[in-house]
Amino acid sequence: MPSSRAFASRLRSGCLALLLPLLLAAGCAQLPQNVDRPVSTALASPGDTPLAVLVQQRREAAKGRFESGFLLLDGPQAAYGSRLALIEAAQKTLDLQYYAIHADASTGRLLRGVVAAARRGVRVRVLLDDFHSTGRNALVMRLAFEPGIEMRMFNPLAGARGSTIGRMVNAISDFDRVQQRMHNKLFLADNVMGVTGGRNLGDAYFGIAETSNFVDLDVLAAGPIVQDLSHSFDTYWNDERAYPVQSLVDREELLKIRDDVRAADAKQRDRDQAQDPSGAPQPPDGEPRPADAGPTDAQRAAAWDEKPLDLRSAAFVWAPAVVMADKPAKIAAEADGPNDAPSAKAPGLVVTQPRDAAGATGRAAALETVSDLTAGSETVVSGLLQLIGQARSDLTIISPYFVPGADMKQAFAAARARGVRVRVLTNSLASNDAPVAHVGYARHREELLAMGVELYELRSEQAGLGSAFGSGSSGASATGESRSMLHSKVLVMDGRLLVVGSMNLDLRSQLQNTEIALLIRSDALSRQAVVQIETAMRKGAWRVEQAEGGLVWRAPEGSKLQDARTEPDTSAGLRLLLKLFGPLAPDALL
Repeated sequence: MPSSRAFASRLRSGCLALLLPLLLAAGCAQLPQNVDRPVSTALASPGDTPLAVLVQQRREAAKGRFESGFLLLDGPQAAYGSRLALIEAAQKTLDLQYYAIHADASTGRLLRGVVAAARRGVRVRVLLDDFHSTGRNALVMRLAFEPGIEMRMFNPLAGARGSTIGRMVNAISDFDRVQQRMHNKLFLADNVMGVTGGRNLGDAYFGIAETSNFVDLDVLAAGPIVQDLSHSFDTYWNDERAYPVQSLVDREELLKIRDDVRAADAKQRDRDQAQDPSGAPQPPDGEPRPADAGPTDAQRAAAWDEKPLDLRSAAFVWAPAVVMADKPAKIAAEADGPNDAPSAKAPGLVVTQPRDAAGATGRAAALETVSDLTAGSETVVSGLLQLIGQARSDLTIISPYFVPGADMKQAFAAARARGVRVRVLTNSLASNDAPVAHVGYARHREELLAMGVELYELRSEQAGLGSAFGSGSSGASATGESRSMLHSKVLVMDGRLLVVGSMNLDLRSQLQNTEIALLIRSDALSRQAVVQIETAMRKGAWRVEQAEGGLVWRAPEGSKLQDARTEPDTSAGLRLLLKLFGPLAPDALL
C-alpha cells in the first residue's frame, strides 16, 4: 500500500489533471468588448403620475412638514406587499437593482407582475449583480428578452452559465475583480416611491423557504428622496461595468438551462416519490423550481398572502433624509486589471442633501448637516464610522456579518470612552448562513466585550422571532422547522438618526462591495426601530458575556434554555472545523 504522502501526491496530480482542461478553457473566456450601452435615466418629471399625486395627498393629510415619507417594512407581508403594490401602481417606470434575484416561487409572482407592467407600457430596467446568475437563477435573465424590459448584469463573470463550478474556475485569473460585488438593493416605481434595505428577492427573504429564512428589514420611501435613489440607480445602470444581458447570453442558452433544470427537477421528484410513495403535492407547471422549494398555499398564507400593500392608508412618517451611496468605481472595471486596487479609481461616497418643505434653514435645524457628519468618508461604511464618531448617548446596531476592522474597533472604543452605550445584534454561529464569516467576528469578540460593547447573537431556532420585529410572523417557515438567519442592516444613533441599508459592518462592505443606505432624521422611526431591536435582543438572542474561564451565552428571556459555555445550537464538529481552518481566512475576505 502506498504511503500517505505518496497517496496525497497522486491525489494532487489527479486533481490538477482534472482541472487543467477547465483552466485552459477559462483562459479563453473573455467578457465582450465594445458593448453598446444606450444611456437612459429616471423619469424626469414624476409629479403628474398617480403615485406622485398619492404621495402629495398623503403628506397633506398628515400635515407633514417634510417632503419625503418613510415606512418601516419589518415582516414578510409588508415586504412582499409593498413590492406588489409598486408594480401595480407604476404607470411610467420600474427600476430594480439587486445583488441576488432567485428563480423561485415568490420571485416568480413578482416578476410576472413586472412583465405585465411592461406589457401595459411601463419602462422596466433591471440591474443585477452577476455573481449568482448560474444554473436555475440564470433563468431570471429571460426578462431581458421580454418587450419593454431592459436587463443588465453588473461586474459579470465570463463563461457559460450552466455550471457554477465552471464559472468559478474561470474567475481564478481575475480574482480581485470578481470578489467585489454590487450589493445594492432598490425597487423603484415612477421615480416617486421605492423600497431599499437589506432584502434580496427570493423565498428565503419572504419567509417561505423550507430550510432557512432570513429576518430582514426594508424601508418604503416616498417623495423627492426617491429621486436621489434613482440617481444612484442611473449611475450604476450607465456604468461601463453594466453589461446588457444579450451581450452575455442568448435565448437559446437560457432555454437549454431551463430544460436542464426541468430534467433535474423531474429526477428529484422521482427520488422523492420513491422515498415517499404516498406522494407529496407536486409543483404546478410553469417556472421550474426545486421539488423541495415550492411552498404550499398554507405555508404561503402563514408568512404572507399575495395582496398588495394599501398605499392609500400607509402610515408614512414624514422626515428629512439623505441617501449615502458608494460609486460604482469602487468595483474595478475589467480593463483595470486584477492588480489595480479599488482605491485607484477613487470611488468616493455620494451623500445627498436632505429635502425639507420648510427650506434650507429648516433642513439644517432638522438634520444638522449630514454631509459634514460624513466628511472625509470614501464609502458607505466609513461614512457610518463618521456618524458613530458623533454619537453622544446610544448606538443600537444590527449587522448580520460583523467583522470589525481596526478603524471600526477604534470608533467603538472612542464611543465607549465618551460614555456611549453600544449594542450590536449579529448572527450566532448557528444562524449564520456563512459560518466562516462568523470566525471573523468571533476572533474580535473578547476585545469588543472588554471595551464595553454589548453583544447579542440571534438564536437560530427561536419560534416567533418575527414578532420581535413587529411582523407577527416568525423568520421560520410555516412548518416551524426552518432556521432563522439575521439579514437586516440597521443603525440607530442617539434615538434620532436611523440608517437602513444594504451594508454590513465588515471589511467586505467597507472595502469591496458597493452599498447604499438611507439616513433618516426621525425620533419616531428611531424609537420604533429600537423597540423592535431591543425586543429581539431580549427574547430572540443570546447575550454574550465575558466570564471566568471564557465566554458565556446568556439564554434569551422566556426561552427556558440553559446558559451555554460554547457556541449554542452547534455541533462539536462544526466548531472544531472552524477552529482549525478559520485562522487561515483573513478578515477582508469574510
